[in-house]
Amino acid sequence: MKILVTGANGLVGYGFWDLAKKDPEKYILAGRSKIKYCGETRKGYDLTSPTETEKLFFDYEPTHVIHLAARVGGIQANMKYAGEFFHENIMINTNVLECSRAYSVKKVVSFLSTCVYPDNAVYPLTEDQIHKGFPHSSNFSYAFAKRMADIQSRAYRKQYGSNFVTVVPNNLYGPNDYFDLENSHVIPALIRKIYEAKHNSEPQVGAGVCVWGDGSPLREFTFAPDMANILLYILENYDGEDPINIGNTNEYSISDVTMLICSMLEYEGSIFWDTSKPRGQIRKPSSNQKFLDLGWKPENYTTLENGIKITCSWFEENYPNIRGA
Repeated sequence: MKILVTGANGLVGYGFWDLAKKDPEKYILAGRSKIKYCGETRKGYDLTSPTETEKLFFDYEPTHVIHLAARVGGIQANMKYAGEFFHENIMINTNVLECSRAYSVKKVVSFLSTCVYPDNAVYPLTEDQIHKGFPHSSNFSYAFAKRMADIQSRAYRKQYGSNFVTVVPNNLYGPNDYFDLENSHVIPALIRKIYEAKHNSEPQVGAGVCVWGDGSPLREFTFAPDMANILLYILENYDGEDPINIGNTNEYSISDVTMLICSMLEYEGSIFWDTSKPRGQIRKPSSNQKFLDLGWKPENYTTLENGIKITCSWFEENYPNIRGA
């Protein structure tokens, strides 16, 4: 088995680096900037390019693909760069799945997102609802691009018999995240804001941490390092046509998450809620029952408290040498 992991330099992809060290001939870790296989590091491939994607498959001939590569960001980035998010993700998914078909890859596991669900979906989010309505307006372009990965996988199944499956995580966080203040997801953005507010040597008048919304929306969070094991479990145990939710389904309010990060970083300053800014959907709980029915145990997920503790410690040790700085 030779597993190509696309987006290996991203948050989830980093979870495969330790696995690759133990079994270097099994994993091809591909990112846009670099690719690592059997201890060798080479220039990466631009998966928005059909030519470069085809060259990746020709050069390494993977038998299996875990497809993580995507253009991602938080609510602000999704709203500001809607066109770019759609185009880049459509091209990445199209190229990777087509090359997987052309090179007779035995199985592909593609990463979707909970934002693929309709804004008016019935809670908890179950996989049969994905295509039954318009996604939330704040990230509609990214959501539709991700939905098309599911459609392409289904179409290739029907015509070519390809064993292409799709999985739906929820909000991910962890070490090696992208900590840009404007374009990252909620947990990394909060960690950086709170850390820098604590260490600001020249505090301004009214200084503190400003957070979008009112803190009331509820979100589910999964510790990204858990995902390597989850995806390998899916690779071995799920061949279904329908997407499958794989995230930790415990809900936490943005306010609770903010206070937890403040506690971990020992920040005692002010928090300001900017209610003039969008807060996103009030909640979007998902059901991972199909995944649990495959034998995955809830206790295999890292708790939010432990995950944030690990992530904050990693951030403090590596700041300012972090992605997005």
